[in-house]
Amino acid sequence: MRLNATLLLCLTLGSFCARAETYPPVTDERLENPEPANWLMYRRTYDSLGYSPLDEINTANVDRLKPLWTFSTGMREGHQAPPVVNNGRMFITTPHNHLIALDASTGEELWRYRRDLPDDLAQMHPTNRGVALYGNLVYMATADCYLVALDAVSGRVVWEAEVEDYGAGYYMTLAPLAAAGKVMVGVSGGEFGIRGFVAALDAKTGETAWKTYTIPAPGEPGSESWPGDTWKTGGVPVWITGSYDPGTRLTYWGTGNGGPWMGDARTGDNLYATSVIALHVDTGALAGHHQYHWNDSWDWDEVSAPLLIDFERDGRRIAGLVHPGRNGYLWFLSRSATGIGFVDAKPYVEQDVITSLDPVTGRPTYDDTKKPGIGKPATFCPSHWGGKDWPPAAFSPRTRLLYVPANDNVCAHLEGVEEEYREGRTFMGAKMETFTLVVDPDTKTIGELQAWHVDTFEQAWSVAFESHNWGPVLATAGDLVFMGGTSDRHFRAFDARSGDLLWQQRTNSGITGVPSSYAVGGKQHIAVLSGWGVDAERQQQLLRTLGRTTVHVPQGGVLWVFGLDEGES
Repeated sequence: MRLNATLLLCLTLGSFCARAETYPPVTDERLENPEPANWLMYRRTYDSLGYSPLDEINTANVDRLKPLWTFSTGMREGHQAPPVVNNGRMFITTPHNHLIALDASTGEELWRYRRDLPDDLAQMHPTNRGVALYGNLVYMATADCYLVALDAVSGRVVWEAEVEDYGAGYYMTLAPLAAAGKVMVGVSGGEFGIRGFVAALDAKTGETAWKTYTIPAPGEPGSESWPGDTWKTGGVPVWITGSYDPGTRLTYWGTGNGGPWMGDARTGDNLYATSVIALHVDTGALAGHHQYHWNDSWDWDEVSAPLLIDFERDGRRIAGLVHPGRNGYLWFLSRSATGIGFVDAKPYVEQDVITSLDPVTGRPTYDDTKKPGIGKPATFCPSHWGGKDWPPAAFSPRTRLLYVPANDNVCAHLEGVEEEYREGRTFMGAKMETFTLVVDPDTKTIGELQAWHVDTFEQAWSVAFESHNWGPVLATAGDLVFMGGTSDRHFRAFDARSGDLLWQQRTNSGITGVPSSYAVGGKQHIAVLSGWGVDAERQQQLLRTLGRTTVHVPQGGVLWVFGLDEGES
C-alpha cells in the first residue's frame, strides 16, 4: 500500500498532526463572537473591552489563586504582549521580535520564530505587543516594518511583506488586527519624522489592500492644518491595535502626536494627530474623526484604541467610544456609520493645560503659559506620559464600570529647540537636557486604578499606589479586575465592584504585559507577561533622580499562568 506524503508525515510526527487536528481555523464568525475559553486577539473582542466571560475564578475563591506554571522568554526589555490562545495553543511575542507558541495547559514550548533584525535598525521602543490570528495563520508586525505570517501549528513562515522602509525611521510594535479577510497594522516612528499610516494587507497573500495616511497630503481634507511641507515629516504614528465594529464595518484607531514635538514648528490643528479616526475596513476611506487636542506640544499621544461601549446619557442610549486620554481627560464620544460626535469629557487626573471644552465639538481651549515651544519652557500637568499612557483600560458589562490604569500628581517641564529633519534620525525638537518631571511634594502616591461608571460619569472607586502605574487591565465575569504595572513587581486582583484588594503575587519583574484569561480542560487560567522596560523603566529612573523611589526593578521576561487547584471553585 502506498502512503501519501501527509499521512507519512503524520505517522512520523504523530504529535505534530495531533496538534494540527486540534487547531480550529480562526474565522470572522469566531472573531466576532469568540468562545469564552479562548482569547483570540489583543483585547479578546473587537470592541477592545479587555473582558473575559469566564467566572470560575471569582471574588469568593481568588485568594486561593496560585501559579500553575511559568515560562522564561530569555529576553530583556519591556514585555507588553497578551497571551493569545486558540483551543489550548498560546502565542506570545517578546522584544526583538521573538514569536513563541506554547501549550497553554503545560507551558511546553512548541516552536519559536526569531526575527533576524538588521544591525542598523533604530527602534526607540524595543517591544512588541502581540499577534493576530486568522485562518490557520498567526501574524506578527516587526521592528523592521514587515508583517510576517506563519503557520500556527508548525511555525513555518508562509509569507512576509514589507510595510515600509525601516531606514526612514518606520517600525512597528503593535499587535495586528485581523478582520474581513485583511490584517491591519499601523506604524511607529513618530520620533523619526515619519508620515504615519494604517495599512491593510490581504490575510492570505500579504498583498496591500489599502493604505490610509494619518496626515493628509495637499488638497485632501484637513491638509490646510499643516503649513508648508510639514505634512511630509509630521509623525502622527499609530502605536496600538485598533477596535472594530462589524455592524458598520468601521475600524477605530488612536493616533500619536505631531512631529517635531513643539506645535509652533507646525502651526495649525495638525489633523489627524492626537485623534481617533474611523476607517472603512473594505477601502480604508476615512469615515470620521475626533481630535482630542489640537497642535499638540506635550507629547500626548492618544494612541490607545477607544473602547466601543454603549452608554446612557439623559435617558438616551448612545453607541459610544470611550477613551481615557493621555491629556488627562476621560472622553465619551458617539459613533455611527456616518461619523464620530462629541458627548462629554472631564479630567480624571490633575490637568492644568486645558481651561475649557467647547460643549458642542469638545475642542479644548488652552492656558498658553502651560504650552512649551521653541525657546519657550513650560511646566504642565499631566506629564508627557499622561494621565494614562498606552496600557489599555478595561470594561465590565456586569458592573458597568470602566477600569483605568492612571498616573496622577506628576507634571513635566519641557522646552523646544529648532531641529532639522534628516531621514532616519530623531526629529523631536525637544531640549532633553532640561527636561524633568515635577512631582507634587504633598502627595505620597502616583499610580492609581480608577473605576468610572459609564452611565453616570461618576467615579465609583480608586486605589492609589506609591509607585507609578504601567499596568494594562483585565476584567472578568468573576467580578474581578487584574492589574500589575507597579515597581513592587506585584500582580493583583481587585473586587470589581468595590476596589478591595483580594489577592496579589510578586513576580520576577515589573508587569507591563496585557493580561488575558482562557480555559483548557474546563479550567480557567489567568496569564500575564512580567518584564519591565521601555517607558516604565525610563520613568522609574527619573523618579529615582527626584528621590521619589530607591527601587530597582530587575528585567527579564517571564510568562506567569495562574489558576486554582483541581477541584476548587
